[in-house]
Amino acid sequence: MDNPPEFEIHVSVAEQTLHLLLNGERVKSWPVSTSKFGLGTEPGSFRTPCGRFRVAEKHGDGLAEWAVLKSRKPTGELARPGGDDDQVLTRILWLEGIEPDNANTKDRYIYIHGTNQEDAIGQPASHGCIRLRNSDVVDLYDRVPAGTPVVIA
Repeated sequence: MDNPPEFEIHVSVAEQTLHLLLNGERVKSWPVSTSKFGLGTEPGSFRTPCGRFRVAEKHGDGLAEWAVLKSRKPTGELARPGGDDDQVLTRILWLEGIEPDNANTKDRYIYIHGTNQEDAIGQPASHGCIRLRNSDVVDLYDRVPAGTPVVIA
């Protein structure tokens, strides 16, 4: 029996890029934004954690691009580009830390998600999460299952 394909997500903070690997080979890359407050795991720090994770849950199946999510539920609204608020849009891949130093990641609500601030993609700009353009988060979401390993470094 054939083994199912194995995906892995690698986020490079230095490059502000997310790489999708399939069976160890890079198949796609997208620009991202990590935290404008730097790296860390402290609750309330708004920093992006580093280390090894897994996609614990996925939210947003079938939602329109730019759909607003609050507490992982669609509000029925579509966001507009820009603004100062850090909106969670389109899809959520909720991360769970699997190392002692980042074990609080799920409790900190660290996601890979779409954003209303697409113009800031490619530079640190988030409040801790990994932001992608809305079309890119749909592409990633549709490719990877829950349980997919994630490395942020």
